[in-house]
Amino acid sequence: MEAVNTKVIVKWGGREFEIQYGPTDTIHDLRNYIYKQTKVKPERQKLLNLKFKGKTPEDSCTVSTLKLKCGFKIMMMGSLEEEIEKVNSEPLDMPEVVNDLDIEDEEVAIENQEIYLAKVEKRVKEYEIKMLNDFRTNKKLLVLDIDYTLFDHRSSAETGNELMRPYLHEFLTSAYEDYDIVIWSATGMKWIEEKMKLLGVSTHNAYKIAFYLDSLAMISVHIPKYGVLDVKPLGVIWGKFPQYSSKNTIMFDDVRRNFIMNPRNGLKIRAFRQAHLNRSTDTELLKLSKYLKDLAQNCEDFSSVSHRHWEKYKPKRRR
Repeated sequence: MEAVNTKVIVKWGGREFEIQYGPTDTIHDLRNYIYKQTKVKPERQKLLNLKFKGKTPEDSCTVSTLKLKCGFKIMMMGSLEEEIEKVNSEPLDMPEVVNDLDIEDEEVAIENQEIYLAKVEKRVKEYEIKMLNDFRTNKKLLVLDIDYTLFDHRSSAETGNELMRPYLHEFLTSAYEDYDIVIWSATGMKWIEEKMKLLGVSTHNAYKIAFYLDSLAMISVHIPKYGVLDVKPLGVIWGKFPQYSSKNTIMFDDVRRNFIMNPRNGLKIRAFRQAHLNRSTDTELLKLSKYLKDLAQNCEDFSSVSHRHWEKYKPKRRR
């Protein structure tokens, strides 16, 4: 009887690639098949959720021994050679980078413009939210970005733990005591789900995520100085869940312009990059755990606090 090939789906660069392999093919062979379709060299491929007995399989391992279901989705990270060359060489015509500090002058004008409020209202009506866990009574709301906030999606690594920001689970466990938690990423929903699974967030017993929001919940705004930018308006959440508002909501993102529609409710977290170098020294989430606790226990209106200076915040104790 002729051997039957099976397939996996490789998710990379926002796209999915169907990869066929045979019963005797090894991980090395699989990498070469992936290379043919993606042009990412085998040595640059990081197959994050491919495991054998809890460890990353050796290239000599036969794929069939992993007992993958047909259509199993593999999360891959890796750069094309031309992209690496661009990073390593200084471009002659380097474009102007949008500076978050420069953008602040536009904030008040942007958040109150009717055209953008109408876009928010449209998202409230048309965007469907899939609840993962129910909201709880008298909780605040924490909205979290993923890339460079909780997860370094570009560093070299072979496991999710190596890319995860230090103290992530401790941070979420502490926050969950006072806040319902929402994840909002400027990527697609499937990618969000895979990342949360990879990091162990979606299955953790100490906390629960209320729901995910993806790029389709964002709106575009036009700033004369920089052109069109996609942003994350908290009004989409507030319009659907009126128990939450500017008074009890805070958003963490490593890019300030993402909360340009709600500047008084956004906190720009330090970006977590080069995970392989910074895992041992990054304590941002530990410090922010205390800040969230202080806000929840002592602040009646989150929008009245300057979150930019969160490290200097001294709560006024309630009597």
